[in-house]
Amino acid sequence: MGAAAAGAAVFGLGTRTANAVDATPVPAASRKRSLRVAHLTDIHVQPEKHGGEGMAACLKHVGQMSDRPSLILTGGDHIMDSFEAEDTRTQVQWDLWSSVLKNDCGIPVRSCIGNHDIWGWGKTKSKTTGKEPKWGKARAMDMLHMDERYYTFTQDGWRFIILDGVQHHPTSDNYTAYIDDEQFNWLERTLKDTPDDEPVLILSHIPILSATSIVWSQNKGGSIQVGNWIMHGDCLKLKELFNKHSQVKICLSGHTHLRDRTEYNGVTYLCDGAVCGSWWGGRYKDCDEGYAILDLYDDGTFDHEYVKYGWKAQPDVKKT
Repeated sequence: MGAAAAGAAVFGLGTRTANAVDATPVPAASRKRSLRVAHLTDIHVQPEKHGGEGMAACLKHVGQMSDRPSLILTGGDHIMDSFEAEDTRTQVQWDLWSSVLKNDCGIPVRSCIGNHDIWGWGKTKSKTTGKEPKWGKARAMDMLHMDERYYTFTQDGWRFIILDGVQHHPTSDNYTAYIDDEQFNWLERTLKDTPDDEPVLILSHIPILSATSIVWSQNKGGSIQVGNWIMHGDCLKLKELFNKHSQVKICLSGHTHLRDRTEYNGVTYLCDGAVCGSWWGGRYKDCDEGYAILDLYDDGTFDHEYVKYGWKAQPDVKKT
């Protein structure tokens, strides 16, 4: 599990057909890079612990690369927390997010929603009723300039599918990970309409399939139990859908603040750590503060690297 969390393990291999063993695609000798993408997830920006400065440092690190990405994907949990935060505290965090992004990012950004971006689902601590105009995902969508909570776009020969995998728990003021029926039907249609030669990258906040979920999971009576709050509860359903569409090459996620690369049946599931590390408290378990760089190629292959941007935890100094 330690090796998996560090980012190199293979969680499982599969086959798309009965006769062909599937593995990581072999790059064509003549492949050409389509675009370079940065994946920044779990920023958890906050005024405390110099979180705004840390976010700015990460964005500057991306922007100052000699081979600069043409797109940034932010993978959810943009702010420290609004799930259990009151309205004023929530807006303070989003204002900081917007300010840092405006001042320190010159690259186009596309985003998905994380559980901590959602306002007020924890009604007791947030002191909400559920009837507030910006309650739930509405404020996050507004601050992240998202017209829809899930969507698709194409860029330089690749199709990007942004999922909303964080759903309200049916019996509590909590969340669970899956895509609802409306969204699943949309995803089916989208993949069906995608040309066979157009590779697909899927972005979600919570991993669809990840070995890092094991590191987070509880050992009860000698059995490891993976909760559907740390990994998609509908992972088998999604896996079956992906089996029908060989265009799906990559699934990106965050949420666990850990890294792994899980290969299954022709799809590479990449969990890319956290910009904030241990919520701006330093390294989290087996993973330093960082982000990922992906080079996407015209033949559907890719290169992936986790980049440490050199941030050192800076606890607040207590005033005397």
